[in-house]
Amino acid sequence: MEHEVFVPVPVPTLLRTLGDPARVARCVPGLQQDADAASPLAGRLKLRVGGHTITYRGELLLTGPDRDRFAVTGKGVEARGTGAVELALTIGLTATDGGTTISYSGTADGDGRLVELEEGAALAAAHRLLERFTQQLVTESLAGREDADADADADTDADADAGTDADADDAVAAEGLAGDEEGPGVADGSGDEIRSADEIRAGDAHDVDGPGGDDHGSVYDSPVPPPSLDPVAGVEFTVPDEPPAEAAHARRTMIGRSAE
Repeated sequence: MEHEVFVPVPVPTLLRTLGDPARVARCVPGLQQDADAASPLAGRLKLRVGGHTITYRGELLLTGPDRDRFAVTGKGVEARGTGAVELALTIGLTATDGGTTISYSGTADGDGRLVELEEGAALAAAHRLLERFTQQLVTESLAGREDADADADADTDADADAGTDADADDAVAAEGLAGDEEGPGVADGSGDEIRSADEIRAGDAHDVDGPGGDDHGSVYDSPVPPPSLDPVAGVEFTVPDEPPAEAAHARRTMIGRSAE
């Protein structure tokens, strides 16, 4: 069996998809994975052949890549019946202008219900299965590439944010260094201001005590006699030898009244 199809997807993108069994399992049409299976490619596969549906239980094994090729082998038994089938398939990827050419080549042997069908029905079913697998492979590959681009953009934005934060930190650090360099000068200026204030106060004291303060000194330095405790000290009172006429008359009047 040979089958070839062109897809508008580059070879590296397809290689990444085919190299992941879980993603390949999502591309196989009609595959229902077993919940307890160790491999994502183990389960049930429903195959539509000649108007009939045959369900096989088995597992596919994907190996590669070997350069640009993958090998697929598989075995399955009918879920209802005694028939079985074996598959050996090679998937080749060839870079083509605008995309990739995918080539399938392989063999399939079986018995049971598959061989009871009319001639050519199994081959047509195999081609149809590969066509649908290829469509899903393209969808899965493009979705994975978009996710990778989104992750790359997110990483770029994160790096840009980190660079912005680093620049901001550098700016803050530079301002801190500038502040440290200006710090001693400010302290010196404060000291100069303090010293200037001290010098001003010292100058005021010097003006009071110095030659420029002689006028003030003559007032405070002049000897002041202590005040006397006697309020009338230094005041002379003159006592007349003869009382005034009015006083003598009053005295005589008082003596006369006393004699009476």
